[in-house]
Parts: sequence; structure tokens; C-alpha cells
Amino acid sequence: VQLQAFGGGLVQAGDSLRLSCAASGRTMSRYAMGWFRQAPGKERKFVAAVSHSGAITDYLDSVKGRFIISKDNAKNSIYLYMNSLKSEDTAVYYCAADLQSRSWTIVRRGDDYDYWGQGTLVTVSS
Repeated sequence: VQLQAFGGGLVQAGDSLRLSCAASGRTMSRYAMGWFRQAPGKERKFVAAVSHSGAITDYLDSVKGRFIISKDNAKNSIYLYMNSLKSEDTAVYYCAADLQSRSWTIVRRGDDYDYWGQGTLVTVSS
């Protein structure tokens, strides 16, 4: 399985950005997927996750109401729509796939994810 994340860039506070993650090598329709981020000098942190079908989602409290995760199984992709961006959202964003997931569960722990994309940098200037 290969995951490729893209869509990052330099934006101003209050702007919006959409990240994409394309999977290849295996269909993602039977797996939960997530987005994580790592700010400079900090540990990787869970941001959002989505279940197999896309019906169940989970978010880090600080992004609830601003970020939306979605899954398009036909395109083997997930997306992260980021609105009202803040300087504290600056980080490298990684997508990941949980191949052990059940259809009704999603997890926040990074160690539970099996495959990771290469990361895409989001920089929010204030």
C-alpha cells in the first residue's frame, strides 16, 4: 500500500485549504483512514479519522467545526478540508491507513495505523 498526501502550502490565517491522500496497491474501502500532523519540535498528533464507508468520523477537539474529513472509496482517496486556519495548525500533515480496523470503529492512536504517506507541509501565517 502506498499513500501519497498532497495539497499543503502557505496560507494566511483564516484561509481554507484542502489536503488529499491517494492510496494505491490496495482498495481502501475496507479500511479506516486518518490524518495526523506534526508541528516543529512536537510529537505527531491525531487530527481526524474516517471509517471504512466514510459514515463515522472523529476529530481532534481543536479542529472540530473547522476541519472536515471525507472518504471517496471510488477514488481510493481521503480528503481533509481545513477552514478558518490558525497559526497553530502549521505542521506537516500525514495520512495513514488502519488495515486492522473494523467497519464500525476508528482509532486515534498512531501506532494502530499500518501505512503512512510522506506528509505535506501546511504553513499558516498570522
